Amino acid sequence: MGYYTTVSGEIRIEPPLKWVEFKDSPFYGTDKGSGRDVRLAVTEETVDTDEGQTIRKTAGALEGSWEGGYKAYHLLEHVQEAIKAFPGHTFAGRLECEGEEAADVWRVVVRDGVAVKVQPRIVWPDEDEAGEPNDD
Repeated sequence: MGYYTTVSGEIRIEPPLKWVEFKDSPFYGTDKGSGRDVRLAVTEETVDTDEGQTIRKTAGALEGSWEGGYKAYHLLEHVQEAIKAFPGHTFAGRLECEGEEAADVWRVVVRDGVAVKVQPRIVWPDEDEAGEPNDD
């Protein structure tokens, strides 16, 4: 069983990773049994050359490893691992996360090269942040 989280959005990578940088990475694909909670979003482009057509692969973002909900227990840790695995690149954007329980929403963002979990503050419309009634 376990607790499932739906992950959407992306963390962009600038400049995009070249094939030689990510081809052996555990973040490339989920079918290799890497067990990572994020994967590289890979784009393929067909390029004409003098010898024929070549497929050029680049990775321009991190995204959730699976469609729909999955056990993303190590999402924050794996985003940080990916950041460290690709020095010389910047990471920006966010992963939106929604758990099975009501109001279980959070984000993973990158601040100064560090993956950070951000949780929302919920304030009732008739109270301030301290729980005191508003006189509005």
